[in-house]
Amino acid sequence: MMAANKASENDQAGSDREPDVRPYKATQSNRAPSASKQQRKARARILIEWLGGLNPPDPARNIHQPSEFVDGLLKSIGVSDGVDEAHLKEVWASVAGQFVAQHTVPESIREGVLVLRVLQPTMKFHLQQMNGKLLENLHCELGKDTVKKVIFKIG
Repeated sequence: MMAANKASENDQAGSDREPDVRPYKATQSNRAPSASKQQRKARARILIEWLGGLNPPDPARNIHQPSEFVDGLLKSIGVSDGVDEAHLKEVWASVAGQFVAQHTVPESIREGVLVLRVLQPTMKFHLQQMNGKLLENLHCELGKDTVKKVIFKIG
């Protein structure tokens, strides 16, 4: 208890003293520290890297014409033979006949597989029965390598 009393006496005694006041000097140490030379160099390197170098690349460098890629795309999906949709519809109308052409629509041709959309299940059954004759007629009109198989879908 005595030690606590002495500490409070010292605090009171210390408050009677004048505070240690020094005049304010604007010095280098009072300012916010400036970036070192090494930090500035690192910042400059990062900005150059982020911008893509000292001479940034031309923004139009990645702009291409669609014709550059269409041939490769068509080959990859199996339409490299170049069967035109309008031509395919005309050929289908002549091969299948007017009545059948009115109830069916050529949907796609990929890798030699012709997909036909048929309106009614009975028409699908009828065309499946005639599949051999239809393929034979398609081969005469388009060539043997163009259509190898016909698939019928109701829709």
